[in-house]
Amino acid sequence: MSAADAEALARVAWSALVEPGDSTAGALVRMLGAERSLRLATGPGPVQAIRDACAADVHADDSLADGLADALVGALERWRPRFARADPERILDAATAVGATLLLPGDPEWPAGMDDLGEHAPLVLWRRGRPRGDQPPVVSRPCLSVVGARSNTLAGAEACAEITSAAADAGCTTVSGGAYGIDAVAHRVAIAAGTPTVAVLAGGVDQLYPAGHVELLGNVGRQGMLLAESPPGTPPTRWRFLARNRLIAALGHTVVVVEAAARSGALNTAHHAAQLGRPVFAVPGAFSSPASVGCHRLVADGVAQLAVYAHDPVRSAVAVHCGVDPDDTPTTLCSATVDPETVRVVDALGRRPITVVEVAERSGLSVAAATDTLALAELQGLVERRVDGWVLGAAGRSGPTGRRA
Repeated sequence: MSAADAEALARVAWSALVEPGDSTAGALVRMLGAERSLRLATGPGPVQAIRDACAADVHADDSLADGLADALVGALERWRPRFARADPERILDAATAVGATLLLPGDPEWPAGMDDLGEHAPLVLWRRGRPRGDQPPVVSRPCLSVVGARSNTLAGAEACAEITSAAADAGCTTVSGGAYGIDAVAHRVAIAAGTPTVAVLAGGVDQLYPAGHVELLGNVGRQGMLLAESPPGTPPTRWRFLARNRLIAALGHTVVVVEAAARSGALNTAHHAAQLGRPVFAVPGAFSSPASVGCHRLVADGVAQLAVYAHDPVRSAVAVHCGVDPDDTPTTLCSATVDPETVRVVDALGRRPITVVEVAERSGLSVAAATDTLALAELQGLVERRVDGWVLGAAGRSGPTGRRA
């Protein structure tokens, strides 16, 4: 067996030993490697053996090694009852049986954002679904993580659909958690648009939860990817849902929360994203709505910025993916406000397509000026060109005049 194979099998064993995000295991694997650390942790006198191994490593930080050895005492008490289940061959057979494949750090399809989690990064990832034909990995695109209330309002569902549709138009991958409510809307819109979507699961990739979403999650796997860090057969639990949220945050170049109650798990995702330096947007409803209390709090506390238009979080995700500061990208609000002719053109449109001549007549502009202004507004997402004329775009439906068509 090659050293690389031994290291991979050890990581698989570690994934069965520890709960998601175990920082002691993460630090140990980073310092000594997966195979060596597993051998020492499961051998005789593990604490002293690991302390000696760290001391012999000239690259090791002494203070870090001492802290790791101290934390190891409690960690071993957590891990020891699971030693018998750390059988990588059995785990790999279970993965093969459900069509799952293994992803390791350094693989071409390993999501780079996971590395930002440091010692809390997953040791492995299990995947169902892969690129079709010669398409690039779904996580190589700009990724927008969309989360929110399970008991969402109709307005929340509409806002989520507009944002996800805008993300699809921009070539983004939509990331969510497969839950009821906003998660489901995001996945369904992405599937309908024919763009990739990723569902990050709280248990194994064979544990399709909730049961009412078995068909939806199957479609996600066929068009995008199901992703989990726990091995197949691991049931979802309350703790694992919370730990899963850090992966949703790390996968996204930007995170948007569409409605969230005061104790919503989406708030946990938002805080993870903020700690990772990801831009966070919030889409609250009325301040009197219980489904929006969490979003209002995110904005009030400075954790999230308000999404004014559906394109706002999408532009941010694309900018971060391209290495551009999202704060340097122009917004529809500014450009539309300073151009009164754009405002007049947007006011002239509705949901029924009309010709350029009709736009000119309604707006009081010349046909030439209306044509140029429509082209500018189209770039801003305010209007859309159709075969039979022009209509309001997603941003224009709540555009610079403040009206909604």
